[in-house]
Amino acid sequence: MHGLVNRAIERFVRDTYGRDTWLGIIGKLDLGFSEFEAMLIYEPQVTAQVLHATSDALQRPVDEVLEDIGTYLVSHPNTAAVRRLLRFSGETFEDFLHSLDDLPDRARLAVSDLTVPGLELADQSANVFCLNVYNPDGATVRFGPVVLGLLRAMADDYGALVFLEYLGRTDTCERLRIHLLASAHGKGRAFVLGAS
Repeated sequence: MHGLVNRAIERFVRDTYGRDTWLGIIGKLDLGFSEFEAMLIYEPQVTAQVLHATSDALQRPVDEVLEDIGTYLVSHPNTAAVRRLLRFSGETFEDFLHSLDDLPDRARLAVSDLTVPGLELADQSANVFCLNVYNPDGATVRFGPVVLGLLRAMADDYGALVFLEYLGRTDTCERLRIHLLASAHGKGRAFVLGAS
């Protein structure tokens, strides 16, 4: 698994629950290190071990932790680059949804060896969409809950009101349903093209 995935888990725990919580989690695993290097590749089982240890330490199901990581990636100041990458997808939340199919390719432009889930959006009706999340071969992390948290945070970022449903999964695909209840429900976060 790419180090960026493991590093995202680490940064989520450290930024949300504190450095001591992270050191307690990683220390119990006896991996021989306490921090992940973003550009290294780690054995897939290491990611699974870290997720389950985090779930145990926080006393929360793995899917909830993954969803919170997705939200963290968009909403925390330390991950502003991820938000910027996503906001380049369009002026409205619906524009963003329709650009999700291209997101894996855009992520690989930034980090060529990053393996990310495939995304496929289908319109079910005027304001209802189904998103298929195709987990990469050999992945020990299910990305559906991460994408769910990411969508929730992006809807807030755009000021849209959405209802999100996790519909279930097969071995390779997870399905999410997105009900866009209002495109301009609230004031979204400011976004400008140029970096500040």
